[in-house]
Amino acid sequence: MAASNDSLTNAPDASAATKAQENGSSDHHATSKTNGELTNGSTEDASKSGDDAAGAQPTESVFQLTIKLPHEPGQTQIMVSSQEQVQDIRQSIVDTPHTFQYSCFHLEHQGKRINDFVELSEVPDVVSDPVCHLVEDPYTEAQARMHVVRVRELVGASGDRTDLVTGIDAGVSLCDGVELPNSQAGKEDTNPVAHYDLNAPGSVSTLLAQPREPAPKTIKSLSLSSWNPPPHHLRMRGHLLYLQAVTNEGEQHYITAHVSGFFVNKSTNNKFDPAPKSSPKSASAHSLITLLSKISPSFDASFKRLQEYNGQRDPLASYQLSNSLPAAPWLVSPSSVQQHQSDLTRTQEAFLLAGADNAETLRDWNEEFQSTRELPKETVQDRVFRERLTSKLFAEYNEAAVRGACLVARGEIQPLNPTEARDAQIFVYNNVFYSFGADGVGTFASDGGDEAARVATGKDVQGVKAVNQLDINGLFTPGTVVVDYLGKRVVGQSIVPGIFKQREPGEHQIDYGGVEGKDVIATHESFVQPFSELSKAMRVKRHAVWDKETKKHELEASVETKGLLGTDGRKYVLDLYRITPLDVAWLEKHRGQDQTDENRYPHRMTVLRPELVDSYRITKMREYISKELEKKRTERKQVEAGAEKEEKDAEQASGDEKALTNGDSETKPEGEEEAKPPQEAVDMSGFTFALNPDVFSGQQPQSDEEKKEWEEDEAEVRAVCNYLTAEVIPRIVHDLQEGDAGFPMDGQSLVREMHRRGINARYIGEVAQLSSEKTESKRLQALKYVCHQEMLSRAFKHVCNLRLRSLPPCFSQSCVAHLLNCLLGKELNSSPQAETEEELKALYPDVDFEYEKDTPATLDKEIRRQIALRYRYTLEGDLVQNGKQLQVLREVSKKLGFQVEAKDYQFSKESTLQNKESSDSLAPNGTSQPSEGGKKKKKKNADNSPNRGAVSSPTVPLATFHPDNILNIVPTVKEASPKSLLAEEALDAGRMSIQQDQKELGQELLLESLSLHEQIYGILHPEVARVYYALSTLYYGLDEKSAAVELAKKAVIVSERTLGVDDSETVLAYLNLSLFEHATGNTRKALGYVRHALDLWKVVYGIRHPDSITTINNAAVMLQSLKQFHESRLWFEASLDICEEVAGRQTINTATLLFQLAQALALDQDPKAAVAKMRESYSIFKTELGPENQNTKEAEMWLETLTHNAVNQAKQANLLQSRKILLSRNGRTSRVSMGTRAQPPVGQTTAEPGQAATAPASNTGRDQRNLDELLKYINGESSKQTTPKKKPSNPKRRAA
Repeated sequence: MAASNDSLTNAPDASAATKAQENGSSDHHATSKTNGELTNGSTEDASKSGDDAAGAQPTESVFQLTIKLPHEPGQTQIMVSSQEQVQDIRQSIVDTPHTFQYSCFHLEHQGKRINDFVELSEVPDVVSDPVCHLVEDPYTEAQARMHVVRVRELVGASGDRTDLVTGIDAGVSLCDGVELPNSQAGKEDTNPVAHYDLNAPGSVSTLLAQPREPAPKTIKSLSLSSWNPPPHHLRMRGHLLYLQAVTNEGEQHYITAHVSGFFVNKSTNNKFDPAPKSSPKSASAHSLITLLSKISPSFDASFKRLQEYNGQRDPLASYQLSNSLPAAPWLVSPSSVQQHQSDLTRTQEAFLLAGADNAETLRDWNEEFQSTRELPKETVQDRVFRERLTSKLFAEYNEAAVRGACLVARGEIQPLNPTEARDAQIFVYNNVFYSFGADGVGTFASDGGDEAARVATGKDVQGVKAVNQLDINGLFTPGTVVVDYLGKRVVGQSIVPGIFKQREPGEHQIDYGGVEGKDVIATHESFVQPFSELSKAMRVKRHAVWDKETKKHELEASVETKGLLGTDGRKYVLDLYRITPLDVAWLEKHRGQDQTDENRYPHRMTVLRPELVDSYRITKMREYISKELEKKRTERKQVEAGAEKEEKDAEQASGDEKALTNGDSETKPEGEEEAKPPQEAVDMSGFTFALNPDVFSGQQPQSDEEKKEWEEDEAEVRAVCNYLTAEVIPRIVHDLQEGDAGFPMDGQSLVREMHRRGINARYIGEVAQLSSEKTESKRLQALKYVCHQEMLSRAFKHVCNLRLRSLPPCFSQSCVAHLLNCLLGKELNSSPQAETEEELKALYPDVDFEYEKDTPATLDKEIRRQIALRYRYTLEGDLVQNGKQLQVLREVSKKLGFQVEAKDYQFSKESTLQNKESSDSLAPNGTSQPSEGGKKKKKKNADNSPNRGAVSSPTVPLATFHPDNILNIVPTVKEASPKSLLAEEALDAGRMSIQQDQKELGQELLLESLSLHEQIYGILHPEVARVYYALSTLYYGLDEKSAAVELAKKAVIVSERTLGVDDSETVLAYLNLSLFEHATGNTRKALGYVRHALDLWKVVYGIRHPDSITTINNAAVMLQSLKQFHESRLWFEASLDICEEVAGRQTINTATLLFQLAQALALDQDPKAAVAKMRESYSIFKTELGPENQNTKEAEMWLETLTHNAVNQAKQANLLQSRKILLSRNGRTSRVSMGTRAQPPVGQTTAEPGQAATAPASNTGRDQRNLDELLKYINGESSKQTTPKKKPSNPKRRAA
């Protein structure tokens, strides 16, 4: 168990895997290749703990390996595992600061060379004699090139890169910049939320990183020389490359990269002489870093300063992302665009990374995918290796495919079939096959044409992802990516061998499934078994289909799902867009037969979601089990009745047995299973559930028997559709109304939650309709607003894509700016004119500049038409609510990939005036002091004032957006990478163990899961962010608070970099972090995070989000712990204000908050108001829960105490004494930890692990105490029911 113990000791710090990297490469910005190996390669503890979990390798040992170095410092030591590969140890050496300079070397043990690709355990005697020697190797040209790339990264010589895929400031993190206001840091009474205005609108500056000082310069430039590459005769002598370096002292040096290392040569700008320079200016070294320190006196000092500069930030914030695409922010600081530096080597990077012939970058993606899938998966170690390789391969393929898709969309790549229509053209680039997500060849003509084709490609990716996740032996899928960019949808697939092969006459292009639509159907014996396995997992029924000659074919899957026998002998499954049946109820209601009907739903690709099918299956299974139990109960009763007649004297025993039977039936299936395992097994074998995906799609059954079976299949599908509209959709609305689930912050989190429950996005209109029917519920009015905003942004996306699709890329800026003006800027300028360069237009005589004709009125009409068409909902009133323009801009930008300049946009004429004044006028009474608030607001806006000035200059027409404000458009990507089953299993097992109170085992399994996640995905990945978030909550519940803080901070940074700085998951991660920081005593820091989360919330949703009650309440409790009673009282009042608006006055939630507010008022020396609020609380509790309820009794006791104090307030001593009582209670810490409450993720309940155990009141009825003890007890205990829960679970439990 050595490995696990080693992991355990490092756990609070981040798990050993992370720690190794943090120590090793805090200053390291490696290229994608290097970093790919770094992130996945050097997570030593992950591999060892993974194996340890399974107990497969009991001989594993962890020990310290000493590496003897050829240069200073002479040796280094690394903690390693005997099961680690030698190449992982190599990578650790490459990434450690004092061994940065080594990149071309091998290791020797006892004088023998060690193979890089063996495990350490295969090296004889390495455990007993753990000393290896590092021996420098001669370079090859490829190694020299990679060494140059790496050194440029390390010394900070590489400038910024302009990349189509990632965009501006991609992968930025704000966490390190969230700081406490330090203007009055010396004063005890300050806090980060002082004078914070909860009702002020969100500011764009929230999403911008704090400006940093530029990094120290170590060298002016390092690039390939113009003498490169070496001529033939010198290449024969070992010359590899020629470099040119300009030091900080201004000296220019020409350097030869030789097989033996690097040396300064005699060349100049005009003369070529690559021989070594003679003394005293000669210099040579095996590593380029060492050579630079020899030729530049200031290099060592500046390099050290650069490492310190990089070390100021959290290492996670500066690592390069290698296993996922970084999140591109939708708001970008203009300074980020203006930082473009001169860097000659940027244009040379393609050569440095791939060589002159570029052969190294052309990979056979399909072969890599399929051979990875064929890797063994018997042992845990096999699975770790396989899943890690799969994750890395998907990430690399996705990046390459997205890059190619962008080039296809921009028209940079020649099609293979240039004579075809644009939508029918196909492309091959970088061994990826591309086509457009449009109906170029009429495949979907009857289903809705381009609209159907577009949806089918998205569904296909989901299907491929599902098949990848199932991981069925012998069934292969092509790598698939769908990219939306500049209005075009491009599908990128790895090339399946044989897909372009011309078949013999009479042979079909496809071996299984529909060949040409549904007219010709092929079957193949070898596909039956893998397809039946796939269909069983996906609940697809084996069924008959008929071709155009009415010949019957039995298929395992949908007729649309195709099987292809590749020329490599593998069985490929293609076209997975119909793995579930069509939503026939929707089609019959909204897509009639009349093709001229303008209101007809645009396509027939309305498939049900797999989550819905699973949910319905579970419902059916429950029904089946209850029926079986009922049958058994009846049988037992009959047996017992017979026994009673025969044996009167056994009456009592029979009665007991009867009682036992009734009790047994209540335990549902589990109890039954325990009682009668064989019967239960027989019972479940009788349960089958599968749906026919081809019903309602034009199939013609022939015989009566076939027709009957087909009708039954149709009825089953109709039942699923009915279940969706009658149960699932009303349930989500009910759960969000009652607060049983976290409330969505934006459209993305709403749709994510709908999808989780199996509801398609086309039902947003239905959710909005159900919400609008209950006008009395403020939560549902907020939900209706989120639905409106999501429908609006999706409709705008369709309109914008239509305009962009036919435009050359150079006009996309002016098109987007004009459409945004028509949507968001019509109050400032009711008839905006498109700003298009006339000279450019003349170059494109064939292009239709349709967007120029758009006006606010036509756009408004078109958006309403799209909403009515797609969501069957009529939007009343204004499209964009006043004050919500920033939120709508965010939604459309994120959906379309816009990167917009960060500035205070003027959405109306009033805002132009307000921008010139102080923001004092925005502060409402009672929540902030005008002078302070005004100053702070001005500071925030100060950065943006030059931009405002520029916009309002007379030469530019009055408009909210100008083409220059649209800085970039990034691709949005749908991809099919599967999740790691191994890592998920370890996480679930850890959770289960903790729930069963096996804490040690649980923690060990959680550590396993953490190191497996880090090892398989690399550290910077959305799945790793989610596991950090989950583990931080679990550790907090286990009272491992410092570990919880560490993990929560990692969750924040990784979420910011992979999901986005303002993603709803990032906001929740910040709220989590603030709770844990507060629990460890860092309350001021916690309040700083709360402030940042609230600022993000304002940008994402706007002010007064229903779930912000919890956060505001937490802040109030934190302020109380800082003894800032007046501020705390204001925050309690703000929380109560929103709660009354959302939940209503006469609710238990409001009573709980009144209870807390009364306490806060008493602490703030306002006894009169405290009595009034406590009386209100008491009266609501009494009305809602009854006088005998524990909550009511506690409120009554408090009321008496506060009334008594109010009467005696003239006596100063008594007042001080009561205040002292309120402060000096022992339950202070427990009150705060129970008083603050974790924010539930969207759609999930508020219960937290660890809190569940402490929630029930344990000290009920302890009232025989003196006043001091009573006050302490009530105050400490009261928090248990005064947390602002989404539903009054505690009071109800007590009432019961």
